[in-house]
Amino acid sequence: MNQQILIANGPNLGRLGAREVDVYGELDFPALVRACSAWAAELGFDASVRQTDDEAELVSWLHAAADQGMPVILNPAAFTHYSYALRDAAAEVSLLIEVHITNPASRERFRRRSVVAEVARGTIAGFGFDSYRLALEALARLRR
Repeated sequence: MNQQILIANGPNLGRLGAREVDVYGELDFPALVRACSAWAAELGFDASVRQTDDEAELVSWLHAAADQGMPVILNPAAFTHYSYALRDAAAEVSLLIEVHITNPASRERFRRRSVVAEVARGTIAGFGFDSYRLALEALARLRR
């Protein structure tokens, strides 16, 4: 039986493929779901890949994952930089890896601080959709 994991995505990631294509690429969110689900299955995970623009919903997902002892790969998107509610919920997750499609450190100054990074096991950023693949591989190694 594959281990259940959550791949949670924050605001505006549902607009992949349409929003700032020069920054985020042409692939859309359904393509991300397909890629993550396939990569996860190859590594023995059953991934629930979700996206929300609602901070409260994202916090609720993290609470549920924490209660179930479920590992999480989290792209907090814009919430990365200021959501202490999300940070506190993420702190309860037993194993959380932060991911970003772009490299926030190479972008605007306001994007360079992550309040989530303080409670994540690690952060993988700047590799496009491959950031998720790398996070899944890290999760598989940490599981051993």
